[in-house]
Amino acid sequence: MQIETPPTEKRYEKAEGERRGIVIVNTGDGKGKSTAAFGLALRAHGRGKAVKIFQFMKVPTARFGEHRMFEQIGLPIEGLGDGFSWKSKDLEHSAQLARDGWEKARAAILSGEHFLVVLDEITYPLIYGWLPLDGVLQTLRERPRDVHVCLTGRRCPPEIIELADTVTEMQMVKHAFKAGIPAQRGIED
Repeated sequence: MQIETPPTEKRYEKAEGERRGIVIVNTGDGKGKSTAAFGLALRAHGRGKAVKIFQFMKVPTARFGEHRMFEQIGLPIEGLGDGFSWKSKDLEHSAQLARDGWEKARAAILSGEHFLVVLDEITYPLIYGWLPLDGVLQTLRERPRDVHVCLTGRRCPPEIIELADTVTEMQMVKHAFKAGIPAQRGIED
């Protein structure tokens, strides 16, 4: 490890632009995409801002740790899917759930009632061809000026990355699963 001297001067100038809603993307093969989006949602909720989370791959009855906590603090989270594609018994039904879910998410974004809308794991229905990319791009462009949107999932389409204001690519360096350690409750669900 290289020891550094702490900075004594600010390394950036304060932005002079106007405050407005931004589009944030968390993508890549590493862990933490949804976790980062949930942290953002908690930060906004803690400031008294209206937040809505849509999970495109989770079932509406999901009871993962985030669902239990968000329920306790009154942060709305909605599962729109029927699980990951390898668990689906009917992919056309999965696709229809994604389309129906997108209409809910789209309405929430365009309503202007939310400070932040999280579209968790939306990249999967996009790359599977279940949702039209053009409709998602149009909604992101036409959203009310103060609405922030955070999209998560692997292999985010380049058109969304181009439109986004902030993009973070999570890179896997090492993962416990590859060493034979199963998912841990409270860490990965």
